[in-house]
Amino acid sequence: QSTACFVLVLLVCVRHTASLSDTMQGWLTTGDHNNLLRQLPRIYGSTGGGRGVHINIDKTKRYQTMEGFGAALTSSAAYVIHNSPEYDEIVNELFSPYAGIGISYIRLPMGASDIQAEAPYTYADTPYDFNLDHFSIEKDRQFIIPVIKKALRVNPGLKVMGTPWTAPAWMKTSNKLQGGQLKRDNNINDAYAKYFLKFVQAYQNEGIHITAVTVQNEPLNGNNQYPTMEMSWQQESEFVKHHLGPVFRSNNINTKILLYDHNWDNIDYANNILNDHETSQYVSGVAWHCYAGDKNAPLQLHNRQPSFDMYFSECSGGTWANDFSGNLMWNAETLFIAQPRAWTKTVLLWNLALDENHGPHVETAGGCKTCRGALTVQSRGGYTKEVEFYLIGHLSKFVKPGAVRIDSNTSQNINTVAFQNPDGSVAVLVQNSDSNSHDVTIQVDNNGRSYTYQMPGHAIATFVL
Repeated sequence: QSTACFVLVLLVCVRHTASLSDTMQGWLTTGDHNNLLRQLPRIYGSTGGGRGVHINIDKTKRYQTMEGFGAALTSSAAYVIHNSPEYDEIVNELFSPYAGIGISYIRLPMGASDIQAEAPYTYADTPYDFNLDHFSIEKDRQFIIPVIKKALRVNPGLKVMGTPWTAPAWMKTSNKLQGGQLKRDNNINDAYAKYFLKFVQAYQNEGIHITAVTVQNEPLNGNNQYPTMEMSWQQESEFVKHHLGPVFRSNNINTKILLYDHNWDNIDYANNILNDHETSQYVSGVAWHCYAGDKNAPLQLHNRQPSFDMYFSECSGGTWANDFSGNLMWNAETLFIAQPRAWTKTVLLWNLALDENHGPHVETAGGCKTCRGALTVQSRGGYTKEVEFYLIGHLSKFVKPGAVRIDSNTSQNINTVAFQNPDGSVAVLVQNSDSNSHDVTIQVDNNGRSYTYQMPGHAIATFVL
């Protein structure tokens, strides 16, 4: 009798396991703010055709391997996180794959940027120190490096992209951090290449691997109100070809070199550089911003240069767009779905966190006074999760580094992007851009089993199966 009971229990367990494997999990965010990454009840599969819009996912059609999702750890973002009474809690919310949204990639300004908690600086502000004997990341040790180290403790796989807004002032034609160009002098260019090398090595000595660097943030932006540096495509090509690339190679640096790091409205900038093999031998890919141009620009460049990777590295929300639903819809469609479908390996927003005044700022840094972080961290304690937090989470929590984008169809109101994780699971982000609800039926590899869910209007959901 005891043996029979054991067999019965075993059969029940097997059947229960089988039934769970026949279900799909989902997480929902709606434009009315009533559902914020809310886990849905399990959705059971059926062998019928399903209702509504059919989303067919084909694992045999495979595209780029994803590297991660996240935002930038600016000086101001690091400051508000580090100095918050909820420091540990915020780091878990942002970076933990279990307790939070599992951000897997951050972008790090190399010194000064246009959102600063302190006076703008670079790592080599001593004039004409060509050997960079006075190079130092000491100022990053105040709060930037501690935040990264704490993030790495909860998410050891976190990747970091380093980006300079400007070279040290003495290397520039303007002789200041604002505006100007890198001086056309071999000694200066050699010193600036060494600047990148020392940055990567200094962070490595802190236990922080720099996955990639971009050569220059927004090289076509010569704004003299905050730290910037113009760099033509010819100058960027020459710098990579004769200075940065050889320095990285001779020092066995495996940090990737990315070009451009500016808006979708200029495909020729990077394309011209990539057409020069002497330069492109050192280049891994191209980074993009959202502030002008066509969201399909990375796809257009991929079609011209299929051997180079695409990265999406910056877009910011702010007080100019306060409607939660409108922001949810635009960002989901234009960034979190369209960019991976255009072959980008990352989707990164601008600030991870800012305070209630969209800072802190120092006047000498200039820059955006109305940008919004993924978190708003109150200076007296407490924090608010903004729409960007949930948007990042809909991918970062469920699409793991090393996931491969796979094929999925879209329709007029239903936008999708799908991935297969290293463990074999499939994650699909679905957007209903219509104000009305729509039934969607998801089917993988036409295996006869389908999963139907009624998507509310102006909503996004991530489904995992």
